[in-house]
Amino acid sequence: MLLEQPRLLARAIHFDESDMNVFHNPARTGEWAVSGGFEFSNWSEGDLVGKARQAFANGWLGVETFGRVTFVAVTRIEASEYEALIAHLAQHFVDVYGAPSVEAARPAALEELEHMAELCADHAPNTVLTVLRELTEAGVREQYRYIEANDAGLDQFAIHSVPEE
Repeated sequence: MLLEQPRLLARAIHFDESDMNVFHNPARTGEWAVSGGFEFSNWSEGDLVGKARQAFANGWLGVETFGRVTFVAVTRIEASEYEALIAHLAQHFVDVYGAPSVEAARPAALEELEHMAELCADHAPNTVLTVLRELTEAGVREQYRYIEANDAGLDQFAIHSVPEE
């Protein structure tokens, strides 16, 4: 199911080298990212130590390396890229979480990407997003902050997809 037109998603960005030090597996600059809160669905307070705590507290999940990043920037994604991300994330659900097949995991992968697309939908390209998570009685709670792009130009950090003509 390819999208008919481009939509917005977010890519990992780094303002400095801090993510390389605070996350066990840092995401690569420019890779597509999602919330990735599903990774923490079975966690308890005992799991929240060291670099794992940092990943839980405010790490987005890169969908290519499955590493974590503190900041993401909104940018356009082409339909073919979006479709490839669904397949890649579905395969991750099979490989890491034991989904029975890529076909069975596809709806969950699509839901995760759609959630991220909804977070990005009302923001201009280059808007920076952050996430803050906490464990509650009901499970993982996520809050999001948006930092609108300014005249400083995030072009030096965000990678933009330009459709081929």
